Amino acid sequence: MTIEVINESGYPGVNEESLIDVTTFVLGEMDVHPQAEVTISIVDIPTMSDLHVRWMDLEGPTDVMSFPMDELTPGMGRPDAPDSGPAMLGDIILCPEFAEKQAEKAGHDLGHELCLLTTHGCLHLLGYDHVVPAEEQKMFALQNELLADWYSDCEKRGVSYQPKPTGPGAFPSAADRAELDKLVPGGGIPAIGEPTTTHGGS
Repeated sequence: MTIEVINESGYPGVNEESLIDVTTFVLGEMDVHPQAEVTISIVDIPTMSDLHVRWMDLEGPTDVMSFPMDELTPGMGRPDAPDSGPAMLGDIILCPEFAEKQAEKAGHDLGHELCLLTTHGCLHLLGYDHVVPAEEQKMFALQNELLADWYSDCEKRGVSYQPKPTGPGAFPSAADRAELDKLVPGGGIPAIGEPTTTHGGS
């Protein structure tokens, strides 16, 4: 995998290596071609607010947005999907300053929250979404399974980025995140962004 991280947030406490690691793990577990490319852009609140209103028509910042490339077939990375070869999957946009507010309310640290959001973003790039309840439940269950498996894989490799949290908000259901959204308005892990081939992630 080629995972490029562009950190323009100026926000402290962002472990870029952990984001690369979890992205590599998730895409590998989803049988994505090993030469696939993803860009992770880490931005400040004004930038995320601008992207949020421009692409989702929603005011204010959010925690994560995903921009898959136009040419990808929805469902890539699912067990029944054909091998599409190497490709640029798209962009994941993270806002750590906003994400930290959610992490505090959920009872874990920023590192875990960003890894959770990155896992969520990866699934969006692969065509998963949560517009309808059945898809929402499936996506969040898969997200939590992948994230838990990543922690187990890190332990096997002797790698540690942050302690694996055990609180109820660490591996949340969609309902859990909906409740969190009430505490930190504007988050809630939004649905997929509009696909674009020109978006640069900042």
